[in-house]
Amino acid sequence: MSTPAGVSLDEVQHVADLANLELTTEELPRMARDLNAILGHIAQLQELDTSQVEPMAQVAEVLGIAPALAGESLRADQIKPSVDRAAVMSQAPESDGRFFKVPKVIER
Repeated sequence: MSTPAGVSLDEVQHVADLANLELTTEELPRMARDLNAILGHIAQLQELDTSQVEPMAQVAEVLGIAPALAGESLRADQIKPSVDRAAVMSQAPESDGRFFKVPKVIER
């Protein structure tokens, strides 16, 4: 079994920053260990020979779920008129005429 390249602490910190997560110095090594364990399991799965495994189109078929519950009885897509944008925007507390204006919720 090949060992995948590990996730470094710098990479964990970089991803945490992108996700706007504040990890403590104690959490960084634990997160790196957990991520590396996940990558190790994925590497093991990639080594499995699945050439003789039939692809599954719908899990519901295998589980015996009724077609109506499996999504086979969904209505056909049809183009319908939508709500008038001007009417909706006229009711908004704040808008620029095209988009709703909302308070900023994420501070960086």
